Amino acid sequence: MNEARVMGVSKRFGEVVALHRIDLHIGKGEFVALLGPSGCGKTTLLRLLAGFESPSSGEIWLNQELVADQDRRMPPEQRRIGMVFQSFALWPHLTVYDNVAFPLRHQQHVPEEYKQNPRARVAQMLEMVGLGGMEKRYPSQLSGGQKQRVALARAIVFNPTLLLMDEPLSSLDAELRIQMRKEIQHIHRELGTSIVYVTHDQSEALAMADKIIVMRGGRIEQAGTPHEIYYEPQSPFVAKFVGRANFVKGSWADSSTFLLERKGQTSLPVRVSQDLTPFQREQVLPVRPDQIRLHPWHDGQDGVKGRVQHVQFQGRELLYSIQVGEEEWEVSTDIATRFAYGDQVAVELVV
Repeated sequence: MNEARVMGVSKRFGEVVALHRIDLHIGKGEFVALLGPSGCGKTTLLRLLAGFESPSSGEIWLNQELVADQDRRMPPEQRRIGMVFQSFALWPHLTVYDNVAFPLRHQQHVPEEYKQNPRARVAQMLEMVGLGGMEKRYPSQLSGGQKQRVALARAIVFNPTLLLMDEPLSSLDAELRIQMRKEIQHIHRELGTSIVYVTHDQSEALAMADKIIVMRGGRIEQAGTPHEIYYEPQSPFVAKFVGRANFVKGSWADSSTFLLERKGQTSLPVRVSQDLTPFQREQVLPVRPDQIRLHPWHDGQDGVKGRVQHVQFQGRELLYSIQVGEEEWEVSTDIATRFAYGDQVAVELVV
């Protein structure tokens, strides 16, 4: 069935509570990203799924089998779980072939056809990750990106039920990270394995995951699709952590109408299509920089009057800081929308 359930799981280390009653469902073939700042509990949750730690309370189920609670813990090698670490964790004295073939010899529940013909299976996996013909090399003869591909091939060679990835790209340079994202997405499509991917990089989570779990202080702050997390944040923390956000002050007329105050003029109603109920009691509207449009200002112009404070060229976009009353808003526009420092602009919210 290839699914996993975390039910009411808490984890204590002495007096420190690392996880507070976590509930999580990972469906068949689902790509789930655990996203949050350092110390939020995401790696602890991954270690519990892997079997390296036992929960202080609650239960963990894999394929409708109880694998851990506070009284018992099934060891990692019996869970049919693959893991990819940030540090690659390759054996330096073993060749690429032996590193990748290792789980076929030592994991339980390895399909018989892979045991009978390990060379064919290893060759198939190395081709999938773009390392065909490198079986006889040692880790010291590989680049960082190649080492991570070997680690990935080793994690999937025995067809795991669940693939766990702990910040696997954080030690790679920016260009290689983007390339490896594509590799991981390709492997996910090819194998259909459920993936739990730990990261603190929100762009990585938004780009790759089917579902994002935003964690804070050992709790789940919000769970949803990348679109929901980005455009329908359920707390100021999520709005700020996942992409930039302006918290525009005003008042809510109702759940779909925000009244934007304009100095010396009547309030400007802004129609809101997303569910932003948690922000109504704060009397603010979270607005992404790309949800703001800028136009040349002239008297009688509809919209809010602002002044350009800063401009940053970013290749395909321009980042502006716009002074609106006592607030400063971040705005991103395409390269065709050009204003200079000190220009007066009309600001339009499109949410």
